[in-house]
Amino acid sequence: MINIGIFVTSIGDILGFEISGHSGYSDSGSDIVCASVSSVVYLIINTLMDILKISLVVNVSKKKSYLRFVLDNERDCGVCKNFLLGLKNHLISLKDSYPKYIKINYSEV
Repeated sequence: MINIGIFVTSIGDILGFEISGHSGYSDSGSDIVCASVSSVVYLIINTLMDILKISLVVNVSKKKSYLRFVLDNERDCGVCKNFLLGLKNHLISLKDSYPKYIKINYSEV
Protein backbone atom coordinates (compact mmCIF):
# COMPACT_ATOMS: atom_id res chain seq x y z
CA MET A 1 0.00 0.00 0.00
CA ILE A 2 1.14 3.54 -0.73
CA ASN A 3 0.89 5.71 2.37
CA ILE A 4 0.52 9.43 1.74
CA GLY A 5 0.86 11.97 4.51
CA ILE A 6 -0.27 15.51 3.83
CA PHE A 7 1.20 18.20 6.11
CA VAL A 8 -1.27 21.02 6.79
CA THR A 9 -1.30 24.13 8.97
CA SER A 10 -3.99 24.82 11.56
CA ILE A 11 -5.89 26.82 8.91
CA GLY A 12 -5.65 24.05 6.32
CA ASP A 13 -2.81 25.29 4.11
CA ILE A 14 -0.77 22.45 2.66
CA LEU A 15 2.97 22.62 3.40
CA GLY A 16 4.15 19.30 2.03
CA PHE A 17 3.74 15.58 1.50
CA GLU A 18 5.28 12.30 2.60
CA ILE A 19 4.86 9.24 0.37
CA SER A 20 6.07 5.74 1.19
CA GLY A 21 5.56 2.15 0.19
CA HIS A 22 4.50 0.27 -2.91
CA SER A 23 0.90 -0.19 -3.94
CA GLY A 24 1.13 -3.90 -4.68
CA TYR A 25 -1.26 -3.45 -7.58
CA SER A 26 1.17 -5.17 -9.96
CA ASP A 27 4.80 -6.25 -10.21
CA SER A 28 7.46 -3.61 -9.74
CA GLY A 29 8.08 -1.86 -13.06
CA SER A 30 4.56 -2.41 -14.35
CA ASP A 31 2.54 -1.02 -11.42
CA ILE A 32 0.31 1.76 -12.79
CA VAL A 33 -0.72 2.94 -9.33
CA CYS A 34 2.88 3.49 -8.19
CA ALA A 35 3.74 5.07 -11.54
CA SER A 36 0.77 7.44 -11.34
CA VAL A 37 1.62 8.61 -7.82
CA SER A 38 5.33 8.98 -8.57
CA SER A 39 4.74 10.84 -11.81
CA VAL A 40 2.39 13.46 -10.39
CA VAL A 41 4.51 14.02 -7.27
CA TYR A 42 7.69 14.55 -9.29
CA LEU A 43 5.81 16.83 -11.70
CA ILE A 44 4.85 19.11 -8.80
CA ILE A 45 8.30 19.02 -7.18
CA ASN A 46 10.05 19.79 -10.47
CA THR A 47 7.59 22.56 -11.33
CA LEU A 48 7.96 24.25 -7.95
CA MET A 49 11.74 23.95 -7.79
CA ASP A 50 12.93 24.21 -11.38
CA ILE A 51 10.37 26.50 -12.97
CA LEU A 52 9.02 28.63 -10.12
CA LYS A 53 12.33 28.56 -8.17
CA ILE A 54 10.55 27.73 -4.90
CA SER A 55 12.75 26.35 -2.14
CA LEU A 56 11.71 22.88 -0.97
CA VAL A 57 13.23 20.49 1.54
CA VAL A 58 13.23 17.11 -0.22
CA ASN A 59 14.23 13.72 1.23
CA VAL A 60 14.24 10.67 -1.03
CA SER A 61 15.17 7.05 -0.40
CA LYS A 62 14.58 4.82 -3.42
CA LYS A 63 15.62 1.75 -1.42
CA LYS A 64 12.94 2.46 1.18
CA SER A 65 10.37 3.71 -1.35
CA TYR A 66 10.16 7.01 0.51
CA LEU A 67 9.80 10.64 -0.55
CA ARG A 68 9.09 13.68 1.62
CA PHE A 69 8.97 17.32 0.61
CA VAL A 70 7.91 20.49 2.39
CA LEU A 71 7.96 24.15 1.52
CA ASP A 72 11.02 25.93 2.89
CA ASN A 73 10.16 29.48 3.96
CA GLU A 74 7.42 29.79 1.34
CA ARG A 75 4.37 29.42 3.59
CA ASP A 76 2.64 32.42 2.03
CA CYS A 77 3.34 31.46 -1.57
CA GLY A 78 -0.07 31.71 -3.25
CA VAL A 79 0.95 29.86 -6.39
CA CYS A 80 2.46 27.08 -4.23
CA LYS A 81 -0.85 26.62 -2.45
CA ASN A 82 -2.59 26.09 -5.77
CA PHE A 83 -0.07 23.50 -6.97
CA LEU A 84 -0.14 21.64 -3.65
CA LEU A 85 -3.94 21.68 -3.57
CA GLY A 86 -3.95 20.33 -7.12
CA LEU A 87 -1.59 17.54 -6.05
CA LYS A 88 -3.78 16.71 -3.07
CA ASN A 89 -6.89 16.57 -5.26
CA HIS A 90 -5.16 14.36 -7.82
CA LEU A 91 -3.91 11.96 -5.13
CA ILE A 92 -7.42 11.76 -3.66
CA SER A 93 -8.76 10.90 -7.13
CA LEU A 94 -6.19 8.13 -7.43
CA LYS A 95 -7.12 6.86 -3.97
CA ASP A 96 -10.79 6.85 -4.94
CA SER A 97 -9.95 4.86 -8.08
CA TYR A 98 -7.67 2.41 -6.25
CA PRO A 99 -8.86 2.39 -2.61
CA LYS A 100 -7.12 -0.88 -1.72
CA TYR A 101 -3.74 0.48 -2.76
CA ILE A 102 -3.52 4.07 -1.45
CA LYS A 103 -4.08 5.49 2.02
CA ILE A 104 -4.06 9.23 2.81
CA ASN A 105 -3.56 10.81 6.25
CA TYR A 106 -3.31 14.42 7.36
CA SER A 107 -0.88 15.81 9.93
CA GLU A 108 -1.04 19.29 11.37
CA VAL A 109 2.33 21.02 11.50
